[in-house]
Amino acid sequence: MTAAASGARPPAGAGAAARTLRIARPVVLLAFVILFLIPVYVLVVTSFKPLQEADPSSAWNLPHHWSTSGWSSAWDALKPGLENSVKIAVTGSLISAVLGSLNGYVLSKWRFPGADAVFTLFLFGMFIPYQAVMIPLAGLLTNMGLVGTIRGLVLAHVVYGLPICTLIFRNYYVTIPDELIEAARVDGAGIIRTYWSIIVPVSGPAFAVTVIWQFTSMWNDFLFAVFLGAPDSWPVTVMLNNTAGSGAVAVQYNQQMAEALLASLPTLLVYLLLGRFFMRGLMAGALKG
Repeated sequence: MTAAASGARPPAGAGAAARTLRIARPVVLLAFVILFLIPVYVLVVTSFKPLQEADPSSAWNLPHHWSTSGWSSAWDALKPGLENSVKIAVTGSLISAVLGSLNGYVLSKWRFPGADAVFTLFLFGMFIPYQAVMIPLAGLLTNMGLVGTIRGLVLAHVVYGLPICTLIFRNYYVTIPDELIEAARVDGAGIIRTYWSIIVPVSGPAFAVTVIWQFTSMWNDFLFAVFLGAPDSWPVTVMLNNTAGSGAVAVQYNQQMAEALLASLPTLLVYLLLGRFFMRGLMAGALKG
């Protein structure tokens, strides 16, 4: 019997505790948000200061004279790296998504002898660290004539990201009713026609998750870029590191802060614009039925 049914009143302090909890929860969350945004505040404020004001001792102060000179210098320094990063991340994420979709489709809907073993090997590839494959990968790209090129970096990222892409698509395609595939077979559709007409139209959430995941990984990569790349193919992460450690006598804090923001803006915009699709796609493959 509940308290309402028995006529018993709730404890006297229950209402006060609930009100305190409702007030304390947003206050605590706001405190965490402020703590998280403090470094961002310092980056933004310093990036808009002229060189004379950009000093660590006055990092918290707003600029007396707002200036975009740091952003202009940052753009000139990072423009080649930004262009390379766009080529690598956009091309590589799209190729990874297409190949992962095809793999996930075959492993989930067109079963063949040894499919489980193949899928296990794909999963095993997710746990191989970069350092373990760096030397043989460099040798392979050298033999192919792709070392130090953007195409070589795209190939390395696509191959290394294929296991996680396959896992995402396979888990998503498992939720698609098998009756749709059987109906397509009865109508005479083959494996390619079924994929194009039945699977691709409902694959939007999985493609969103994979593209965002791969784009972020490729944009933020440093190890592959510095080990397998060359000055002509260096992405923005390597060029940002080179400018930060240039050893200049006078450290240009305004330019370095602007460079850090400029290098991180693309991934930030991707998550701000497509974040809801990312979470929706993750949850779409979480349950079957």
